Amino acid sequence: MAKKPEADMEAVAELGWASYRTATFDYWRGSAHIRKEDCVAEEVPVVLVYNTVPHVVMLTTPLNLEDFGLGFSLTEEIIRHPAELQAVRVVQRSKGVEVRMTIPEHRFLNLHGKGRNMTGRTGCGLCGASTLEQAIRRPRPVGAGLPLNAALLGAAMAQMHQKQTLNQLTGAVHAAAWLDSARGVTTVREDVGRHNALDKLIGSLARSGCNFEGGWLLVTSRASYEMVQKAASVGITLLAAISAPTGLAIQLAEECGLTLIGFTRNENHVIYTHPQRLQHYQEPSA
Repeated sequence: MAKKPEADMEAVAELGWASYRTATFDYWRGSAHIRKEDCVAEEVPVVLVYNTVPHVVMLTTPLNLEDFGLGFSLTEEIIRHPAELQAVRVVQRSKGVEVRMTIPEHRFLNLHGKGRNMTGRTGCGLCGASTLEQAIRRPRPVGAGLPLNAALLGAAMAQMHQKQTLNQLTGAVHAAAWLDSARGVTTVREDVGRHNALDKLIGSLARSGCNFEGGWLLVTSRASYEMVQKAASVGITLLAAISAPTGLAIQLAEECGLTLIGFTRNENHVIYTHPQRLQHYQEPSA
């Protein structure tokens, strides 16, 4: 069983819903059998409600749900600025959680026709989109951003893994992390869904007034189209993923000017688009 970090036990529970549970399971290694206790990540139905009207239900790890509400609202372009989320309240229900949000009336009227009143599954990034225009949204071009030392990228990925409290317990959740140009990895958000983890991170950063051109995004998942879309929608200029990108992700990153990096492991990585932001220092040949 994974060792439980002593100082982090309260950090992996929010309100009435725990983000993991413990139970006893049968473990087999060949013909050897033992029963032991282990930790299992939870996923809970979370209803995002705007101006008293339910919009979508997502299966989500019940942590950092205010960040999730704000991040989802920004990356889905329901609001354009964090200040437009006028109020947010997390409400416990017997079968899940409601994130009740208040947004300006003109934003709510635009939302009314988007047709996303359906369940979003754990890994879903396009859940609820009812038209091709909703599914394939192309964000505005990103800014110049900052150059990143390739050696720092590998160290930052290792630092992110060390900060994955819930994943250390369960081995079942994704993370999205922010690498600040001056302070290293400053913020990590975890969730059973990779898109949810990214929305939580963006919500947390937006709440603190982060300059999205002043750092870089790290994720412990593949770089799907939706991950690129969400990152670019708030002006992030570089996305480094631990796994591969999809063809559509590469296409979108190329179009909007985002540097897309995959297979980021140890000192290795593959740059798919806009390589000018990643700096490599090679030893001179003898």
